[in-house]
Amino acid sequence: MSEMHCFKCGFVVTESDRFCEECGTAIAKEAGCECGAGVKEIDGDGYCLNCGFRRELKQRDHFEVSLHLSLAGVSDRGLKHHRNEDYLALATVNDSQILVVCDGISSSTQPDVASQVAAISACEALTAAMQRGENPEFATKTAFTVAGKYVCNIPSTVSINNEPPSTTIVTAIVQDRTATIGWLGDSRAYWLADTGSRQLTTDDSWLTEVVAAGMTEEMAKLSPKCHSITRWLGADANDDAAPGMVNFTIPGSGYLLLCSDGLWNYAAEAEKLAKISPSGAEALIVCRQLVEFARNSGGHDNISVAVLSFAT
Repeated sequence: MSEMHCFKCGFVVTESDRFCEECGTAIAKEAGCECGAGVKEIDGDGYCLNCGFRRELKQRDHFEVSLHLSLAGVSDRGLKHHRNEDYLALATVNDSQILVVCDGISSSTQPDVASQVAAISACEALTAAMQRGENPEFATKTAFTVAGKYVCNIPSTVSINNEPPSTTIVTAIVQDRTATIGWLGDSRAYWLADTGSRQLTTDDSWLTEVVAAGMTEEMAKLSPKCHSITRWLGADANDDAAPGMVNFTIPGSGYLLLCSDGLWNYAAEAEKLAKISPSGAEALIVCRQLVEFARNSGGHDNISVAVLSFAT
């Protein structure tokens, strides 16, 4: 997920490259300022410390969705990436709440498009299914199939250095205090509460698989494969694209959190995330707090969080 690519042609570049060797596009220009200053020379208000130019904030760089006090989401570009490749979508229908978070895979072509297409199409499919009164598990599987087809149909030029558009995805349908959660990849769902927090999903990743097979987590994290995911939405995904599924009964007051790895890479443990979240706050306030935590921790990746809060 951390591999860098030229924003114009998608060719693999390194942090030290100032120009793409494939097409000649200036790398630092897109990542930082028009004068060539790097992202580290841009202050918190977007002003370049080298020339004083203020970079315009793109709408996709940071956006917030708030449907009501208990359901909201925030997506942010972070501090290092030149664009936001995450996306999220929320909906309420027939007393059910729907949350979707997607994280475009940076090594693929148009990951920002893939995440947006997947999030919107999955949310629309889940909304339609709930309007028809379908079983949440069946609705989730159908939504993943629909989202996968839309991602596969994104027009793209695939080369030796570019994979087809692809994205991770995690969804939740909450009905009568039961959350039906589905996922592919390493975007996660958590339950956060003062009385006990837990991670609800299991990453589809190389690290998870080798640790389950007996390798120690400490040894596995030394491998360059440790951040590799094993399942996703996209044309090059495994034939078995059925999502991981879990049903979780909401035990009391707290927060259901869906997020991309831009957040949990800085606080993987549910208990730590719970301490960051202000107890009893509105969902949008919690989202902003978690995003700000990730940015203050380095902001090396895009950050997306969606929160549904529950009171006793």
